[in-house]
Amino acid sequence: MVHIPDDDFERMVGDIFDGLPDDMVGPLENVAILIEDQPPGARPRLFGLYSGRPLTRRSVYGFGELPDRITLFRNNLEASARTEDELRARVRVTLVHEIGHYFGLSDERLRELGWA
Repeated sequence: MVHIPDDDFERMVGDIFDGLPDDMVGPLENVAILIEDQPPGARPRLFGLYSGRPLTRRSVYGFGELPDRITLFRNNLEASARTEDELRARVRVTLVHEIGHYFGLSDERLRELGWA
């Protein structure tokens, strides 16, 4: 398990997001990226979670609609890594995976693409 300070983790997520291809992040609209700890004992243990309506199932955002959310569960991500490099790789895969859900990709399709 690796543990880094909150500011460093947030900076890591920001750097990873900024390094993703423009054609992946450019179309993101009204999406908040949150960092939280998943409560102890919660099942299944998740690295991330997309909450919202995928592009494939929406028409138009309405006035005052809350943003979609991608939540990264820091405690589970850190517990899965032995080094900062492993943590960085897991965060990147998780972020891309959850962005894939925003675009309407299923877990099955994300596994086929190597992002699960």
